[in-house]
Amino acid sequence: MSLFALTATGSAANQGGGLTMIIMIVVMLAVMYFFMIRPQKKQERETNEMRNSLKVGDEITTIGGIIGAVVSIHEDSQTLVIETTRDRTKIRIHKWAVRQIDVHADDADK
Repeated sequence: MSLFALTATGSAANQGGGLTMIIMIVVMLAVMYFFMIRPQKKQERETNEMRNSLKVGDEITTIGGIIGAVVSIHEDSQTLVIETTRDRTKIRIHKWAVRQIDVHADDADK
């Protein structure tokens, strides 16, 4: 074989390897999207829906572990006031600080 033939064969092999590498990177990005990013986005959407569905009378738990009942909701400032104890201690918190709704106001009436 001539030197020219060896060089041409070697560069063709390198191009195939580069294409394989690009395909592997694309596959890895797709796997990361479906196993990491997509579920996180879904959870964020569900959490936002939960926080937007808050009503006066709902019993909630905050991200700090405070348990209380919603007294009022201020949509303009995205805050709410909760009542935490029998002494009727009221605390104003941000909506994003709500971890979960323990008892819905509709369920408490029943």
